[in-house]
Amino acid sequence: MSIRAIITTYARRRPVLLLGLGLLMATATASADLADTVAKIKPSIVAVGVFEPAGRPPARFHATGFVVGQGLHVVTNAHALPDYLNPQNRETLSIFINRNSKLESRPAQRVALDPIHDLALLSFEGPPLPALTLGPSRRPREGQEIAFTGFPLGVVLGLFPVTHSGIIAAISPIAIPVPAAGQLDAITLKRLQSAPYDVLQLNATAYPGNSGSPLYEPQTGRVIGVINKVFVQESKETLLEKPSGITYAIPVEHVQALLRQVNSAVQ
Repeated sequence: MSIRAIITTYARRRPVLLLGLGLLMATATASADLADTVAKIKPSIVAVGVFEPAGRPPARFHATGFVVGQGLHVVTNAHALPDYLNPQNRETLSIFINRNSKLESRPAQRVALDPIHDLALLSFEGPPLPALTLGPSRRPREGQEIAFTGFPLGVVLGLFPVTHSGIIAAISPIAIPVPAAGQLDAITLKRLQSAPYDVLQLNATAYPGNSGSPLYEPQTGRVIGVINKVFVQESKETLLEKPSGITYAIPVEHVQALLRQVNSAVQ
């Protein structure tokens, strides 16, 4: 091949090569952004459960939570909180953190519940922890990249936060009317009557224990939702014999509303 032919061939292929190089650089940048974000997110992730001094094991994990505000409050799912604590066994609602590979438990209290959106705000004792930023003001979009960090599978893998990533696959109402009235159950009917709201459907899989995990932007770490498995699936998938495994999240605007409600109550 002549030198002129080589130059001509390269010139023709150059846009394709530059496009491929650009895609590789964008992918590498996105991965680096997420890695940096995860490192900042992890100190704000806690496990939520019950501590029983004489229990074997003493710690029982129910869900994930994340620190907000001034570093002394945690957001999690309301359905994950225990209905009853046994005072004879000295059971206490607690959060759990990993300090230098050692489990640390801190007593916690319920501050506020939002049963409609399945959210709970807890306060905990001890020094403050790093808090996550809630936002942004614009609504999430379908196709938007997301990540969430929490404790899947009831922390059987150890108290080490696990991160999953993906996109927002759809934004849809929490409860969808069924074709016939006879197919309505009590849960769906209640959700339809209590001002249905949109939830975020994800293409990344969450597991038991991930409930309450923060859903955030990979580049900024700003929280845009709260992972929720059981509560939303009961509303959207009542006609399925088996759960679909689809992951959902409650939009962060409802967390912000709960915090405003608490702040106005104490002022």
